[in-house]
Amino acid sequence: MSSLRIHRYILKEISVPTLLSLLIFTFVLLMGKIPRLAELVINKGMPAAKILQLFSYLLPTFFSVTIPLSFLLGILLAFGRFSADSEFIALKASGISLYNLVKPVFLLAFFFSLLTAWITTSIEPASKTAFRSQLFQIAASSASVSVKPGIFNDEFNGIVLYARGMDDNRGIMQDVFISDEREGETPATITAQQGRFISDPNQYSLTLRLSNGNIHRRPTGEKHATYQIIRFTNYDINLDVGGQLKGNQERHRSRGELSWRELNLAIDKATKDRSRFYYQTEKHERIVIAFAPLVLVLVGIPLGLQSQRSGKGAGFSLALMIFLVYYVLLSFAGTIAEGGFVPAAVILWLPNLCFLLGGSWFLHRAAVEKPLQLFNFPQRLLKRLRSGSTKPGEDS
Repeated sequence: MSSLRIHRYILKEISVPTLLSLLIFTFVLLMGKIPRLAELVINKGMPAAKILQLFSYLLPTFFSVTIPLSFLLGILLAFGRFSADSEFIALKASGISLYNLVKPVFLLAFFFSLLTAWITTSIEPASKTAFRSQLFQIAASSASVSVKPGIFNDEFNGIVLYARGMDDNRGIMQDVFISDEREGETPATITAQQGRFISDPNQYSLTLRLSNGNIHRRPTGEKHATYQIIRFTNYDINLDVGGQLKGNQERHRSRGELSWRELNLAIDKATKDRSRFYYQTEKHERIVIAFAPLVLVLVGIPLGLQSQRSGKGAGFSLALMIFLVYYVLLSFAGTIAEGGFVPAAVILWLPNLCFLLGGSWFLHRAAVEKPLQLFNFPQRLLKRLRSGSTKPGEDS
């Protein structure tokens, strides 16, 4: 059998479980967002097309995690089957070494690293910005839609809005009454002949512009306060739509939304060390995560070959644990880098370096057919527990 045919066979055996794992893990992560997005459909009456669009904006954020994890599981399952069916032994008997078998795997790892780098540096920031803008547009449009004539509306924090009439075509409310309690010490009652909503998607601001009205205010914190009446021709109220932008969505543009060029500009323009560390951490995290498939492949191959020898599911569980350890270490390194204790260019690369050295050693042990004692530990522990629970004189 030619080497090219063997390499194609290995690529096929890895690609199929990788794609299936990618679909499953991505779907599981999307399930966590379904209740929140379903609320927009039920309470705001948003069409299903907009909700599907929001889902598409969330996918790149999940792919930066699910692609390395799915690739690791694909390697584990493929090489685990090679070991269980003795295909690996047959290939070695025919003179093909493990180092020759892993060549197509590293080629696939290089492809997934480039894909992850493209997602983390370009696609993910753009999708986060689009997701936030779409949420704001939904919040802004639902604000005018939810205002019904003759009904009190309290969807905005600290504000109760009432309109006697509503022109749906122009979006103009007539005879507006507002109770504004955002400032607890000086609550205000506002009346106006007309009012309409003005949204600014670029600044993520929603303004209620009132025309020809009065502001009635009496401070409650003063003993001899006077009753104030202020007449106005135009008066703007900045409304809080933060309830529609929970989670990672904030009024200011987060570092995750910055493009690669904008991130470098933010680092150059940072006047405070804390801000510079903050943006440098984001920059190096995007690069480090892109190398995850390349470093995890070194661990996945020996895990797959040894997992079937140590019991079904042992290598699978250990692979998930190692993947979790990798991201915990990366998160811990990011926290240290944000504090400026160690440069981000140094601390954030340590998890990759550790997995690179450890994975290379694991791969070498598997190539020279020396079993990893790490896999034998659960079996030894189980035997000790069984021997300890067996009473003297009883048959084992």
